[in-house]
Amino acid sequence: MSIGYFNGEYIQLDQPVVPIDERGHQFGDGVYEVIRVYNGKPFMLDEHLQRLITSAGAIKLQMEKSPDEFKALILEAVQKSNLLDCDVYLQITRGIAVRKHLFPQAPLSVSMTVRPARMIEKPLRENGVTAIFHADERWANCYIKSLNLLPNILAKQTAHERGCFEAILVKDGYVTEGTSSNVYMIKDGAVYTTPLSKQILSGITRMAVEKVTHSLGIPFIEKMFTPDDLLAANEVFITSTSSEILPIVKVDDKDINDGKPGDLTLRMYQEFQKLIGEKK
Repeated sequence: MSIGYFNGEYIQLDQPVVPIDERGHQFGDGVYEVIRVYNGKPFMLDEHLQRLITSAGAIKLQMEKSPDEFKALILEAVQKSNLLDCDVYLQITRGIAVRKHLFPQAPLSVSMTVRPARMIEKPLRENGVTAIFHADERWANCYIKSLNLLPNILAKQTAHERGCFEAILVKDGYVTEGTSSNVYMIKDGAVYTTPLSKQILSGITRMAVEKVTHSLGIPFIEKMFTPDDLLAANEVFITSTSSEILPIVKVDDKDINDGKPGDLTLRMYQEFQKLIGEKK
């Protein structure tokens, strides 16, 4: 069953628990992670928790739990849910205090949900999905997985209204990432993706893709590329915790190659599934 957690108490998801002066509600003053659980075991949990700690440090949020304590809490919540394949959403905020901009002297708030995993429908994975290009209007520190996602939401909604799955963000003439994904193109047998910087999130599935390409002997190249480069690619795909490895077959109504998922993307997805199996 789906369950919730707020500051030490397990709750029903429809139970009101967040006070009006909660900093996440008032300011988006917090960070989060989404962790995929396969067969009862969180995938790449250590990497997720390390990114959580990095994000917290970047916004001067002094964690009150250690990574091991968070790990124990997540495992406990998964066990209580009785769900084998699920998504864990973990959120840490600067706590509950009267609304003012300066940091309060207050305990941090920890909330979490455990829900059945959001699965990509089989036809979408087999046939690929479509995307649009959209101006990257986000702030300068996108490497922080913060609660401030309004530009992402607006771009994603625009893509949805145009019948597309994702918006591929473009800044200063170059592709950065998707609204909730990292973006890749395959050209002449090599995988290209935007280099890590403050402008993009260091995706956990991105780390897995790098491992997968190395195991398959496919070059993994971190290099900036333009929308025109992407449209001229042999294959395009995106990655995220919920999407895993998902082919993009059309962007702005223009087919990528023959408009079908490519062989290398399929091979990487199959190898990614093996990696999941090894970590179960």
